[in-house]
Amino acid sequence: MTDAPRSTPEEPWPVRVVSQKVGAWIAKLGWVWVDGQVAQISRRPGAGTVFLTLRDPSADLSLTVTTNRDVLDSGAPELREGARVVLHAKPEFYAARGTLSLRADEIRQVGLGELLARLEKLKKLLAAEGLFDRARKRRPPFLPQRIGLVTGRASAAERDVLTNARRRWPAVEFRTVNVAVQGPGAVPQIVDALRVLDADESVDVIILARGGGGIEDLLPFSDEALCRAVFACRTPVVSAIGHETDAPLVDYVADVRASTPTDAAKRVVPDLADEVRLIGQARSRLERAVRNLVDRESHRLTLLRSRPVLARPQVMVEQRAAEVSALRDRAGRNLHHRLDAATGDLRHTLARLRALSPAATLDRGYAIVQRADGHVVRAAGEVAGGDPLRVRLAEGELTVTVDA
Repeated sequence: MTDAPRSTPEEPWPVRVVSQKVGAWIAKLGWVWVDGQVAQISRRPGAGTVFLTLRDPSADLSLTVTTNRDVLDSGAPELREGARVVLHAKPEFYAARGTLSLRADEIRQVGLGELLARLEKLKKLLAAEGLFDRARKRRPPFLPQRIGLVTGRASAAERDVLTNARRRWPAVEFRTVNVAVQGPGAVPQIVDALRVLDADESVDVIILARGGGGIEDLLPFSDEALCRAVFACRTPVVSAIGHETDAPLVDYVADVRASTPTDAAKRVVPDLADEVRLIGQARSRLERAVRNLVDRESHRLTLLRSRPVLARPQVMVEQRAAEVSALRDRAGRNLHHRLDAATGDLRHTLARLRALSPAATLDRGYAIVQRADGHVVRAAGEVAGGDPLRVRLAEGELTVTVDA
């Protein structure tokens, strides 16, 4: 479109010109290979043209495909709605209606082997990105207040989940979102339901449930967009798709994989009867433990009370009183003995003092002669005539003068 003059607000392009230029640009795309899911087939009796509605399984997007009946009969004679196809087509833009469609000259229905190969390749890709990592998987709460359920309307899977969950825990609450679980519109509806339930703060866990089916029926649950939506959920997701032998890719991404919808109900909700029984057993064990503890401590108290010190606590006081009395008697005897010994020593010393005392000598008739300066006269030559002397007697004193 580089050869077209640039439009200006003063010279706007007509709609037909825009449509023609879009059609010209699309015509340059040429032939392309397109992969998608057949949402609708329209075969008119007697007409050589067949109309298909091709849908992207991962997005809410579809295109109309026109082809010749012979092309369809030769490439995919048993083609049915919901089948996966690969077709060689040329995009066409109808300027008059402003619509885009595809004109196919070859249609191939994707076989089971090719589907499995694509799924294995996608599985390796998601595993390499860490979507299957066990470390990021979360454990659902023991007793969720509210459970989100994504399943088909009035399906056996919905009935199994609700019936078994309420049988196990009658007070459990559900927020159920019914979606298409197969066909071209399944993936967008399931992804939207997951987003709605994940945004609900009252929902503690989400169950993604579907009954059994063939690989083609379970194909939406191996879709890349759905796997990434489950991985992005903040709320734990339980996958209950098909039977135990079925293993769509969403099973590897989900936090918990249940073999069946019934198994999902058992994994998410505890059994009230079992919990009551466990509580009863725990109470019995606790009661026995308390009783054993009380009996053991009571026995210990009995043993302690049977000891003499507790049976007759006054014995300890009596023993100490006896010891104190004995010590007091011993101290008294020791004191008396020492006093007696000291008294004897004092008497002996007193007798010696009395025997050696000058007073005792005076009592026997002796006298002590002293000069005036108090010096005791022991010899006659120590005094001269006329010296005054003092004579001490046993009783009193005499003052005398030496004559010769």
